[in-house]
Amino acid sequence: MDRMILESYSYRVVEGMIIGALAVGADEGYLYIRAEYPMAIFRMRQALRDCEAAGILGDNILGSGKSLKLHIKEGAGAFVCGEETALIASIEGKRGMPSIRPPYPAIEGLYRKPTLINNVETLSLISWIIRNGAEKFAGLGTEKSKGTKVFSLAGKIKNGGLIEVPMGITIRQIVEDVAGGIKNGRKFKAALVGGPSGGIIPESLADTPVDFEALTQIGAMMGSGGMIILDDSDCIVEMARYFLSFTKAESCGKCAPCRLGTMRMLEMLTRLTEGKGKPSDIELLEELGKAVKAQSLCGLGKTAPNPALTAIKYFREEFDAHVAGKCPAGKCKALIDYWVEDNCIGCTLCAQACPVDCIDSAPYKQHFIRLDTCTRCDACLVACPVDAIKAGSR
Repeated sequence: MDRMILESYSYRVVEGMIIGALAVGADEGYLYIRAEYPMAIFRMRQALRDCEAAGILGDNILGSGKSLKLHIKEGAGAFVCGEETALIASIEGKRGMPSIRPPYPAIEGLYRKPTLINNVETLSLISWIIRNGAEKFAGLGTEKSKGTKVFSLAGKIKNGGLIEVPMGITIRQIVEDVAGGIKNGRKFKAALVGGPSGGIIPESLADTPVDFEALTQIGAMMGSGGMIILDDSDCIVEMARYFLSFTKAESCGKCAPCRLGTMRMLEMLTRLTEGKGKPSDIELLEELGKAVKAQSLCGLGKTAPNPALTAIKYFREEFDAHVAGKCPAGKCKALIDYWVEDNCIGCTLCAQACPVDCIDSAPYKQHFIRLDTCTRCDACLVACPVDAIKAGSR
């Protein structure tokens, strides 16, 4: 969503930075943009050149006696640099790692000078609020969460993409009205709200309004503005493992709770998806997740356990099933069996499609799948013309 704003509304971001610099008395500013966003960098550089040529940036802006120079710093894609002190370290040429606060950036930030840090979405809204009035902006949203929110909407929905909705809209309204509902006729199961560090919220809580307070109460957060919709074919345990694998890889490693805690949590979730979990793993996973949240240095570690903790809270039965060696959604390969039923016509198409030759077949006779060499690729399932091959937990 931030990439879209930088690419499409670059002048609004520049205007927001100019206003912010004027408010705090700054004469220098930085736009920290991931190097993986070349179009955003290109558009922002062009916007800075245009503003300088128009006298809106540089020395003596519009004859006011005020000056402001803006620079673009290309980041290396580190997720942890979303944390303000890690971002400052990266701009200074150091490794992007958070530091203990205080001092806060407003007191001692970039190059040990007072620094104002805001995200792209906030900066892009400033000029609109000044032009239209704070009352009009406050008329959108809820009592404590004003205005609108941009989300990156993805998953098992008919219409994905970037959306802007008023604060207070419910998750269900986003899924049904904005996204057009769940595709392929499946059922809405859950929503991951807040990006990879957000919470996995069940369909039963889909009438929760999307605002800062309500999302926090149910274990999610607004976060980076990501919303991924899951249907009844998704495995919650595997999803929790997937998102934790991302935050574990993105941990800067500075503090032990995040560096070691996310690693151990990932190991436990991986064991569960492989059918090697123990009943005690679930309680230990919860205990460790709470410790990582409480003791980590920055926001990455404090929010990394959210997908796993909310998954256990709202989908405990799926974790218990994995301990018993079953994946209700049939997504964890190690927990899936393939077998041939009696209506097999012996056409050998499945054996021809199998890439590892794990199907014993003879024309006009019921075939047999050797699970010890089966890779669970689904090729036989697709090839069978009479739906005689089944997959799942037996």
